[in-house]
Amino acid sequence: MKQIGLLGCGAIGTQIALAIDTGKIPAILTHIYDDSKEKSSSLVEKLQNKPEIVENAHLLSSNSVDIVVEAASQDAVKDSALSILQNKKDLMIMSVGALLDESIYDILSDACKDFKKTIYLPSGAIAGLDGIKSIKDELDTVSITTTKHPRSLKSAKFFENSKINLDDIESATSIFEGTAKEAVSLFPANINVAALLSLTGIGSEKTRVKIIADPDTNKNTHQIEAAGTFGKMTFIIENFPDVNNPKTSRLAILSAIETLKKYCSNDIQIGT
Repeated sequence: MKQIGLLGCGAIGTQIALAIDTGKIPAILTHIYDDSKEKSSSLVEKLQNKPEIVENAHLLSSNSVDIVVEAASQDAVKDSALSILQNKKDLMIMSVGALLDESIYDILSDACKDFKKTIYLPSGAIAGLDGIKSIKDELDTVSITTTKHPRSLKSAKFFENSKINLDDIESATSIFEGTAKEAVSLFPANINVAALLSLTGIGSEKTRVKIIADPDTNKNTHQIEAAGTFGKMTFIIENFPDVNNPKTSRLAILSAIETLKKYCSNDIQIGT
């Protein structure tokens, strides 16, 4: 049975831990870490099989785990991903936006080859990545329009230099249009879907992103359009936010669980 280390004990990390603890993921959660000792202690209390809380993120991969699951932040990826691979552990990344820094992407890609380990990027809150990946060499344009309730966007870096007040928005309002690279930098906790889409397709500078704040919606909606010599694809995904963290779609959590189930199982595999 695979042994898992968990980096980040927030909404996503907690649901992954519970899925392991209840047997939904056929694995053992052996070690966890969060910058907040309160969060890691709170998580352990919820679990029947108690993992060990380590003192820092680097100690996760120094133990006998098969894979470390990052569910913390882009900074956690930047600080810990390389050492995890160097310790010859596989890695699953939820904060995909960190990889739009080309230097980080290149370093981690080289490390995967050097240490013969794999980084897994779940599909997260969007669908259709199998299709985008299969025709990426024939893509001309890719765009994603994301619509969220204003409360899901609060505290984003974007608002530090913006005159937009989310509390004043009374109807669906476009608050950002730009590249995926710009979007991920300005909305690091909200738009990892754009990062994943750009990594799958034609890159962060060519993937266009539009963000709409809508006080009348109770969903996180993503509309993806891709066109090229292959033809055209359009996907619309409507997700309910996670009840514990409105910045996270429920589908993102389910996608992470499914990716780990696939990693830990010997079974028929459907799709990529």
